[in-house]
Amino acid sequence: MEEREKLNRLRWRCTRRAMLEMDLLLGEFLDRLYPSLTPPQADAFVILADMEDLELWPLVNGSRESSDPVQAEVLALLRDVRVK
Repeated sequence: MEEREKLNRLRWRCTRRAMLEMDLLLGEFLDRLYPSLTPPQADAFVILADMEDLELWPLVNGSRESSDPVQAEVLALLRDVRVK
């Protein structure tokens, strides 16, 4: 699959969520920070984006921590995103 197509699919998963807050947060992260992630961080973000909102939200808001250190790095970056 071509990189552009992969990015388009990821964008769809990030911006067509059940929670509007997650749409906005993940979409902003994808636009601003995703291009600068390391390959392991990008892979971790894809895994996070594939999670259901009810599973992902506690990780994003910090009420639950990830046991994966790379996911934890990405989650810390997500928590710092300010949605316009």
